[in-house]
Amino acid sequence: MRIAVLGIGNLLLKDEGVGVHVINKLKDEYQFPDSVKLIDGGTMGLDLLPFFEGNDKVLIIDAVNFEKKPGTIDIVEGDKIPAHCNSKLSVHQIGLPDMLFAARLMDITPTEMCLIGIQPLSMETGTEMSDEIKRQIEPLLNRVIQKLKEWGIDAVLKAPNYV
Repeated sequence: MRIAVLGIGNLLLKDEGVGVHVINKLKDEYQFPDSVKLIDGGTMGLDLLPFFEGNDKVLIIDAVNFEKKPGTIDIVEGDKIPAHCNSKLSVHQIGLPDMLFAARLMDITPTEMCLIGIQPLSMETGTEMSDEIKRQIEPLLNRVIQKLKEWGIDAVLKAPNYV
């Protein structure tokens, strides 16, 4: 089984880059089987389409406008994902629903898709996430690891690297 984990977002717009921050944390702190690819999707939009092809499951991590309290983490699966991306937070989200639609047209949609999102507080220009979102990085990371576990993938903590 092949799984792609996509962290998407813009690191220059405070909380909007949360998906990329989580992917980087996963890369730095955990080991996964070769069947799992961790992808910094940044703001690639439709250019992410090739990462859907050939994968059985795709997990997307992103800032999402759930219209809830900032820091709220939620999970959306399957065909419900595009509906939650209709409230655009930034330019990269214009491509996510289009990408999912194109994947269906090309018949390369994975068997399972999951979006794990967090309600952002600030989308202003800046490279630091808000304190509310920083506090939720570990719970968000744990939700991602739990979903992968449900899919039969164990995340193994890397040994600390002492210099």
